[in-house]
Amino acid sequence: MSPQLSWRDALLAMAIVFVWGTNFVVIRLGLNALPPLFFATLRFLFVFVPMAVFLKKPNVPWSNLAIYGVAIGLFQFGILFIAMHGRISPGLASLVVQMQVFFTIGLSMLRTGERIKPHQMAAFALALAGMGVIASHNGDGATLAGVALVLVAAMGWAFGNQASREAGKVNMLAYVVWAALFAVPPLLTLSLLLEGPAAILSGIGQATPVTWAAVIWQSVGNTMFGYACWAWLLSRYPAATVAPMSLLVPVFGFGASAVILHEPLPLWKIDATLLIMAGLAVNLLWRPRKSAIRGGAA
Repeated sequence: MSPQLSWRDALLAMAIVFVWGTNFVVIRLGLNALPPLFFATLRFLFVFVPMAVFLKKPNVPWSNLAIYGVAIGLFQFGILFIAMHGRISPGLASLVVQMQVFFTIGLSMLRTGERIKPHQMAAFALALAGMGVIASHNGDGATLAGVALVLVAAMGWAFGNQASREAGKVNMLAYVVWAALFAVPPLLTLSLLLEGPAAILSGIGQATPVTWAAVIWQSVGNTMFGYACWAWLLSRYPAATVAPMSLLVPVFGFGASAVILHEPLPLWKIDATLLIMAGLAVNLLWRPRKSAIRGGAA
């Protein structure tokens, strides 16, 4: 595997993180009309219904697909949409959800018995400091409930990551499509119970072309394009080459929120961003010195 992204693939990676970052603004636009859980239901329904006809189910257990579908569908995006429905701004949501990196590491340690490394402890401390800055400004762009919900969403993302890793080498687009089969029923059930048919019908009635464009973008742009191309890059390059690109997601998230939704960027948001991003950078980019490796091997 080449250790460096080609110019073409670097542009592809930039396109993916641009889609993922700006997607938080798209979510906010969709939530202007649709109830959160029903919006999430439509997102995964439009992933499964057309694409399952063209893509064969990957050779993985149904239980694995179910775990991924529920983790990503219900817990990541269902909870995220609820949080973004007046509880946290799109920019801050794009930042807080990056805590999934640390949750993913924790789950991997539980599954493999790997011990936490000193640089990972330092990275987590930096990220927690950033979360503390956000929590200290409760109500200014984010409520404590909103932050807590996005952290639950980040945990759902981590469980989904672990499930997809344990699925092995599969067609990731087909994997995401067939996992959506398990995301739709719990999302729709909870939408009917918690939001109610009246709110759903009202949301459909208030939906504009922008609303439906947001739904389609969630399904096609964010899910099918983003996940499939990201998996393709990971199959061609080392994870350490590709993964750090995700550090740009909050950058695009804040930028799009500021330009399109006029979300303010006070100094405390910048401080929180720098702390969390520094933690993520330490975790993803830290490499032990060769002398230390040779000394340990001796």
